Amino acid sequence: MPASAESLKAEESRIRAAYATRRNLYLYSRFNRACLFMVEERERCFLEALSRYRCVPLATKKILEIGCGTGDLLRDFVQWGANPENVTGVDVLPDRVSEATRLCPPGMRIQQANAANLDLPNDCFDVVVQSTVFTSVLDLRIKKEIASEMCRVLKPDGLILWYDFHVSNPSNPDVKGVKPQEIRTLFPECDIRLQRITLAPPLTRLLAPYSWLTCYILSRIPWLCTHYIGVIRKSRNL
Repeated sequence: MPASAESLKAEESRIRAAYATRRNLYLYSRFNRACLFMVEERERCFLEALSRYRCVPLATKKILEIGCGTGDLLRDFVQWGANPENVTGVDVLPDRVSEATRLCPPGMRIQQANAANLDLPNDCFDVVVQSTVFTSVLDLRIKKEIASEMCRVLKPDGLILWYDFHVSNPSNPDVKGVKPQEIRTLFPECDIRLQRITLAPPLTRLLAPYSWLTCYILSRIPWLCTHYIGVIRKSRNL
């Protein structure tokens, strides 16, 4: 059963309240060596996936990020060669949309929207990206609707790039890890390729200021990694 309008509003309000309490912006700053280590690892994996699945060069590709926040990843795509006019970001939080609009290049489309109900046409994007969105959504029906919308707007030969926690944070009840079986449930009849990455953030924050080499070595141990990164494709492309 699809989520009701009331459920969508309730989940949206919960997410807004949860993000309003996140005051330590330094945790997510690239001047923070731990954050930089994690972001660069994600960047390398995204670039490898885009290249492996023949999605480069990016200049003519249409790209959508759901949950774009203040636009860090949108700007990364432009640095990787995407045309700003072909890049779209949506986020449910109005202050983040305003900040992303201010920081991102002219021509990029950034909208305040709920990813469970996108006002975008079918089959129009070559790449759809989500980075730590699904762990912030606790209502399974809404997760399914977001996943359905991502598939709806994706071109038949397009890619969904996935990056998210597979473990929950016991000190943060506003997030819940998404394991591979749940990803397969969210994207039925899709080809899904996943790998474990990202050394546990508390460990990275402890070690990164002193030794990136240690972080790199430990990040090769799958059971120390807290995220999955992957590519999701519509099954008719197999």
